[in-house]
Amino acid sequence: MWRCTSTFGVEPCFFETGAPGIVLHKSGFCRGSRTLRPRFLPLGTVDEYYAAINNPALWNPRTSLKTLWKALAVRIRPLFDLLYAEVDNDTIMAAHPWALGARLLHERYGVPLVSLQISPSMFLSAKLPPIHKQFTIPLSLPYPVRAGLLWTFDRAVLDRICAPDINRLRSDLGLPPVTRIMGRWMHSPQSVLGLFPEWFAPPQTDWPPNVTLTGFPLFDEAEFRSDDTELESFLTKGPAPVVFTPGSTLVNGLPYYTVAADALNALGAKGIFLASKGTMLPRLTPNILTRSYVPLSKLLPRATALVHHGGIGTASQAFAAGIPQLITPFAHDQFDNAARVERLGCGFQMHSHGSGQAMRTSLKRLLDDQDIQQNCAAFRLRVESGESACIRRPWIWSISSRSKNYAADPAARATANDLSEGLIPSRLILAIKVVRGRPSRAAAPFRPPMTPPVCCRV
Repeated sequence: MWRCTSTFGVEPCFFETGAPGIVLHKSGFCRGSRTLRPRFLPLGTVDEYYAAINNPALWNPRTSLKTLWKALAVRIRPLFDLLYAEVDNDTIMAAHPWALGARLLHERYGVPLVSLQISPSMFLSAKLPPIHKQFTIPLSLPYPVRAGLLWTFDRAVLDRICAPDINRLRSDLGLPPVTRIMGRWMHSPQSVLGLFPEWFAPPQTDWPPNVTLTGFPLFDEAEFRSDDTELESFLTKGPAPVVFTPGSTLVNGLPYYTVAADALNALGAKGIFLASKGTMLPRLTPNILTRSYVPLSKLLPRATALVHHGGIGTASQAFAAGIPQLITPFAHDQFDNAARVERLGCGFQMHSHGSGQAMRTSLKRLLDDQDIQQNCAAFRLRVESGESACIRRPWIWSISSRSKNYAADPAARATANDLSEGLIPSRLILAIKVVRGRPSRAAAPFRPPMTPPVCCRV
């Protein structure tokens, strides 16, 4: 039996297939397991979530990290307490690195943990430094200089934001203070699952240990959406459209879509605007259709190009569709994702978001560049489906072989990376927003502090 969780619109589903795998799924049920009936254990509210993502400071590169941390820090202890009440001796947790309550529970009580990393920019590597609007280490610098700058940034900037809250909680839990919160500590020392392929982010020797790359999850609700006859008619008639979407990024819709509409009309092209409900739009001509949401896996294979914000999920769908990408990054990992798309020759980024001339010139270049078209077609063949990419990676086999004395025995921690075969956990929690499946048999109660949990009962 498995337990699973979700985070804002993504519910990973774990199921037994000889070697366990992962499928991203958003619904009240999970495919692949007839015995799993998950339920939500909410952490926070929908209103709190939208208040956070609609804060303009979250999308300003100068203030984005501090704003994000302010929203996250108040939820660390509630998540810790929620997970503490849910885990038992057959539990393995899987969590986004920002689910820091899971990381603390792992360290305090030895509950096995897999970190789920959706974007390579969170791996602070001096070998291939991540790209950010406010701080990018030039690759032209000697490696020792890059490593020193990154260490200084991690300690003097990132720790200054994160460490006070983390170490206050650690003190309450009887744990010693830590440093390099984002550079090292937040990633599980047991196993890290990177939800992207090696060709998008080649592994670096200074990444956190025990990283396994799977491939893009590629989930987008396509199977839960009804047919849209107006959209189908629009796609069928005339040339393929250019799709525009800022994703979840907070943008001023009127100037953003005005620039987009002017560029399309100047080029004589069709377009589809994916704009959230309530977004102010300019007066649009018949060659432009608007929708609040369309599954990209269904839309992009019938499009000629994608203009987007640089989110990792959106970029992955463009790779899967084999179409060029014009990226207008705003904050967070979007700059690094854009740089990776450029390196692969599958598109480029436009730095001037509000310039009509820049949009027209960039879009024309994107549509006319045959090298980009060929690169996109080549990488489309390298994109695996989300299910097949993850099922063939034996990441759970490694984490399920951890010693039951992990928390108490330093030697066990040192050898926790060893793989073994034949052991699968009978229960798993994805710890972001927890959804728990009712066990089909009685679960061993969780024995806190002094008795580390037995995590691998078959």
